[in-house]
Amino acid sequence: MQGLPRRLKPRVKARTHGLIVLLGLLAAGALLPRAAPGDSRITTNIALSSSELEAMTQSLPQGIRAGILASPQDFLRLVGNALDEPAIFFHLVDKRHPLAADYEPEDLVNLKAYPLSVSWGDILLRKAIMPAVLEMTGAAMKDGVGLVFSSGYRSFEYQKYVYAREVEAYGQETADLESARPGASQHQLGTAIDFGSITDAFAQTRAGRWLAAHAAEYGFSLSYPQGYEGVTGYRYESWHYRFITKPGALLQRKYFGDIQQYLLEFLDENRAVLESRRAIAGRGRTPGRRGKGLPRRRSR
Repeated sequence: MQGLPRRLKPRVKARTHGLIVLLGLLAAGALLPRAAPGDSRITTNIALSSSELEAMTQSLPQGIRAGILASPQDFLRLVGNALDEPAIFFHLVDKRHPLAADYEPEDLVNLKAYPLSVSWGDILLRKAIMPAVLEMTGAAMKDGVGLVFSSGYRSFEYQKYVYAREVEAYGQETADLESARPGASQHQLGTAIDFGSITDAFAQTRAGRWLAAHAAEYGFSLSYPQGYEGVTGYRYESWHYRFITKPGALLQRKYFGDIQQYLLEFLDENRAVLESRRAIAGRGRTPGRRGKGLPRRRSR
């Protein structure tokens, strides 16, 4: 808040003050982006016109784009709900968007401190996602399914070791489909989890089937689905889930074909505009809550 002027003491009568407020609201309305002739404004919590939404969705697959444009008000409502969540939970990390080598979440906790089943060693996750982790684990247990946590946060240096091991074992071409290079791993965020055996067989286990059916209810999303290697850059991993919040998981499932990469790329490309248009519409929350603590991207 440094450099902001002190609030002026009110010096006007109630009627005059009300007139000033009214004039201010009228002025704010004048700032709303004007729709082009023949265009229509979407009545929603985000001030966008239909042509602007069409442009935003241009790069999405045709079927996904058609679904969004068919229900623009509902789509933008769900987008607004996702924007209410901390932006870090949607931070795009992949082969083209690496994290800085020194990025490490400040709230890492050891899963040994919780009533969870851990396959080996010390597994860390962000404390911010632990309520969702515990809720999901409890729900699975009620259904008679035990979830085993096999990997969580990985530092840049540890991922360097993991990737080098994969290259040595399988060659670089195969390793690049199996393992992320240092900086390009979602695990560095502290919000991605590997469950169970970390093998293809996990998909057919009770835990694998339960997660596929219910993980989204608790804000978790499969990062690397089958048949989308060309989109995600990695082969199918039935065991790798990332926390993207409950509103994010709902938005992904309803409008992005349940493909995490499409959702994260859309928000990465359009967040700044969506945030500004939501502020114009008067529906945004304090920007600092959403943007605080976003990691730097490593220069390429």
